Amino acid sequence: MRTRVVVATAFAVTVAAGVGVGMWASADDSGPAGSALRPSDSRSAASSPAARAKAPTPTPTRSYPLSRAPRTIPAVRSHTAARGPGWRPAGGHRVVVDDAELVDEGRLIAGELGLTYAGEKTDVRAGDVRLALNDDEGADPESYTMTVRGGRVTISGPADAGVFYGTRTLKQEVHGGGTAPEGVVRDEPAKPVRGLMLDIARKHFTAAWIEDRVRELGDLKFNQLGLHFSDDQGFRIESDSHPEIVSRDRLTKAEVRRIVDLAASRHITVVPEIDSPGHLGAVIAAHPDLQLRNVQGVPTRGAIDISKDESAAIVDDLLEEYAELFPGSQWHLGGDEYQALVVSDPEASYPQLAAAAREAYGSDAGVADLTTGWLNDRADTIRAQGRTMRAWNDGFFRDTSVKAAGDLRVAYWTGKEIGARLPVEYLSTGRKLINYNDEFLYYVLGEPLTFVYPTGQRIYEQWTPLVVRGTQPVPAKYDPQILGGSFAVWCDLANSQTQNQVAAGIRMPLRATVQKLWDRGRPDLSWAQFKALADRLG
Repeated sequence: MRTRVVVATAFAVTVAAGVGVGMWASADDSGPAGSALRPSDSRSAASSPAARAKAPTPTPTRSYPLSRAPRTIPAVRSHTAARGPGWRPAGGHRVVVDDAELVDEGRLIAGELGLTYAGEKTDVRAGDVRLALNDDEGADPESYTMTVRGGRVTISGPADAGVFYGTRTLKQEVHGGGTAPEGVVRDEPAKPVRGLMLDIARKHFTAAWIEDRVRELGDLKFNQLGLHFSDDQGFRIESDSHPEIVSRDRLTKAEVRRIVDLAASRHITVVPEIDSPGHLGAVIAAHPDLQLRNVQGVPTRGAIDISKDESAAIVDDLLEEYAELFPGSQWHLGGDEYQALVVSDPEASYPQLAAAAREAYGSDAGVADLTTGWLNDRADTIRAQGRTMRAWNDGFFRDTSVKAAGDLRVAYWTGKEIGARLPVEYLSTGRKLINYNDEFLYYVLGEPLTFVYPTGQRIYEQWTPLVVRGTQPVPAKYDPQILGGSFAVWCDLANSQTQNQVAAGIRMPLRATVQKLWDRGRPDLSWAQFKALADRLG
């Protein structure tokens, strides 16, 4: 937590004689924060009964300690301290909005805190929570200001996303009977991409479980949920264009629409991924004629033959179909681990690919050129749907005559691939990058190969968005090009954990990840303090 505390002018709170006032905490705990100063025993100099009768009745006073910054996950970036009782929800309190665009945010926080949602109102009442849009042009749309003063709360931001995040802060502050401290919070994320990716292709997760993750992500101020739903082991979403490829255990389109709608209500974009030209085993199982075979006729696992027009046609059918189901702005094209490129001589091993490359791109073109061209063609298909695209870093190749489309963002996960390229190679060309560092952010079921389950403590203490590969950060000058990061759950050994075990296993890593994406600086809390806070907030 990088909190800037500004001391406000101290002031006394006067209370009319005979009227009781509750002394609320201005810290982050649920009980009183210290006791009020005792009223002075003012006495009249006159001692006679008449003189005492004429003496003014003393007015008891209470003063409050200076408030402390709220304790939330992620921590707020700035809190201006003040003196006062703070705010906590009570029966009869209202949530009101200044703009119809904030109706969803208003209804949600009212329901969560047991308040009355009163809609658009201009009158002011004790205990109100008011949501408002401001005219702060050029401000981060995910930023917000929350003011707690005079027994009321105002949350404002330049867009509904920021106001929503302000309601998440308020929800955490009052969790378990706590009090929102007096003062002003000014908050915004360091990084615009804060994600969780789920491999629902290798392991079927129920819609209800995914919805629970959406609610968890929303409360933690994540803003992306990746769904990798096509791989060698399964294709997990109902299809109208190619029902023959869909696995028995899958999500219906109705279930996906509910997930997408729930995510949108939490300002989370669902990022779909149909990985190609590798990891297409489920598609190939229904279309074995499209499987890549080497010069000896041996099939190549998970790889589609990109020299065939039919291969492009089926993948484009799916891209266009699911673009309707996932209306968000983001799309993941995959592009990793095409097995034709892991052999020592791709052109000799796959002469049909080499021939197609020369025909399409000239006599000097090779299989890597053809594979890059495939990625670019799929990018053309999804770009026409108005999406911003990303691809895994091992889908980008050096020393090719065909270059990956300039608007493709790099989803950097590993430095273990053949011909591995350092993150700086991408960043130095101006590409934008999303950090999926497999050293810290990969939760791989069963811990195959060299993977171990990541811990929240290691992320919290050692990782930052600049640590893209391994444990070493890239130069700070590239920070603006690193858009953020994503924690990833991969289900290589799908039966190693139940979905509830997965939820428990990623709980603290998610909280540590979002803390480092919301504020790139060194946290003020120790890991033990951070974990205790997470346990208290639930």
